[in-house]
Amino acid sequence: VSEESNRSKLVAVVWSMLMVGIVIGGVSGSIILKQINPGGLQAGQIPLEQLQAPINSVFSFVPFLVIFLAFLATWGVEKKYSRFSKRSHSLSNATSSSTGREDSITLGKSLKILTASRQTGIFFSFLCLLTIGLFMQEAVLEPYGGEVFGMSIAETTGLNANWGIGILIGYSLTGFLITPRLGKKRTTKIGCFLVAISFLLIILAGFTQAEAVLKSAIVLFGITTGMATIGGISLMLDLTAAETAGTFIGAWGLAQAMSRAIATVIGGVILDVGRAMFSTPLIAYGTVFACQAAMMLVAIVILNRVDVQEFQDTTGRAIATVMEGDLD
Repeated sequence: VSEESNRSKLVAVVWSMLMVGIVIGGVSGSIILKQINPGGLQAGQIPLEQLQAPINSVFSFVPFLVIFLAFLATWGVEKKYSRFSKRSHSLSNATSSSTGREDSITLGKSLKILTASRQTGIFFSFLCLLTIGLFMQEAVLEPYGGEVFGMSIAETTGLNANWGIGILIGYSLTGFLITPRLGKKRTTKIGCFLVAISFLLIILAGFTQAEAVLKSAIVLFGITTGMATIGGISLMLDLTAAETAGTFIGAWGLAQAMSRAIATVIGGVILDVGRAMFSTPLIAYGTVFACQAAMMLVAIVILNRVDVQEFQDTTGRAIATVMEGDLD
């Protein structure tokens, strides 16, 4: 439902709403945990039995809230806003006899179109590395604040809010100012590079033992994450064909979801290996952040091989072939 001129702005608004929810969740979680931790114990020192009841109470109603909001947000949207007939290049010359062809592309045909361009694999690899590089810290950042900085569990939970605030700033700046001026690919490259710098600053913050420095570094990490995310998602929409939008968006969504799960596991494994190799917690946690910085640099290398025009040309020919087969 977006035009080329306002696509980055739309992506910024959508993902900003996502982060508003994450910030609210982080703040709410901090308040709940503070109530069960009046003594300000450090993370990891509270008995599991004390944490179990309030955490279970949260997860007893949040899934139902999410399902309700999902239906509320999506009901009737496609019927009202779909621009399939305008977006589809292969349907531009179609006659009235082609009515219903939007649904005529089967899963098998969609997969043929999906694999028609080598750019699909290249961009899939880029999205995987980008996502892993951004989210390996998800299971590590809060323990880092507790073990290295001596923060309480309520304070470490609040770190997600700092990250979320930074991302909101990054989304707005990128979607409305940076991407329209620099372009999607260049914006994404700069964002990835600055994310790598941010991880180095988070490591350096550990040597200062100052919470203010850590929180500032996390806010900066959030801003640069927002920049890389908006650039990458805007570019993702360019690598999507209208006729098989569900297939392509599904592929990109799979890359992100799968990579985010892998990132959490890898982050924990690297932390455990770091603890086994180094006696200093800061070095162990720093190993995770350093690996993330390296992944962002590798992601830039892969991004250099992404060619939107090649993707559109190759995929367009594949779609035309499939459509001609349907007409025959």
